[in-house]
Amino acid sequence: MPVVSVVMPVHDSAATLGASIRSVLAQTHTDLELLVTDDASSDDSMDLLMEFARQDERVLPRAAPERGGAGRARNLAMERAGGDYVAFLDSDDMWLPEKLERQIAFAATAGAPLTFTSYYKVDAEYTGEGTDFTPNGRVVRAREHVDYGAMLVQDHIGALTAMYDRNVLGTRLMPEMPKRQDYALWLSIMRDGAPARGLPEPLAVYRSGRAGSLSSNKLSLVPFNWALYREHEQLPVHRSARALAGAAWHSLRKSRI
Repeated sequence: MPVVSVVMPVHDSAATLGASIRSVLAQTHTDLELLVTDDASSDDSMDLLMEFARQDERVLPRAAPERGGAGRARNLAMERAGGDYVAFLDSDDMWLPEKLERQIAFAATAGAPLTFTSYYKVDAEYTGEGTDFTPNGRVVRAREHVDYGAMLVQDHIGALTAMYDRNVLGTRLMPEMPKRQDYALWLSIMRDGAPARGLPEPLAVYRSGRAGSLSSNKLSLVPFNWALYREHEQLPVHRSARALAGAAWHSLRKSRI
């Protein structure tokens, strides 16, 4: 059985953290390690993490030496990864119980080291657990196949569904950027020639419009997308402009789902 290293950044997430962790521990694929980085929380997040760690040895929390943001927190967790796969879940999102089992089986036959799935999009006020989630019809559908060109005009991969194969790619860290670190990671993997495959089944639960969400304000992401295209991907101005226009259009359409 492959081992999955689950990466979770945490900052002041005590209100939602428990549901997120329980959705990981309730996975039907039990060979996993939950690598959590507490990014200088000022609430009870670290106390809650330590309590989970006492109850389940698969929960491996560690405090960041200083506040570094979600990307740095994820990297600190990934640097500790020992699994065959690396999967991502934020501390206010959830997985359905069969998420890892189905995705591992899909990855074994998909021929791509980066896979992702469809996911449910719920209101920020949703308080249910991943294990008892009732689908409400709002589903963000995963594309069957995504390559580098398609990803430039839209981030088709929900980070809460992404999983990459460490045996193929090694440990791939996120760039130190204020935002869009996950998007940059997917692009770097595909730029190196690795396509991504999507599993159409919705297997995760995303809270939309939540306060403090890195992507809750779509307009605020425009300068970060521009910096991603120009500095990280080193695209010329005209190609960056086309990608930015496409990203803005797709983001507007996606926000209405």
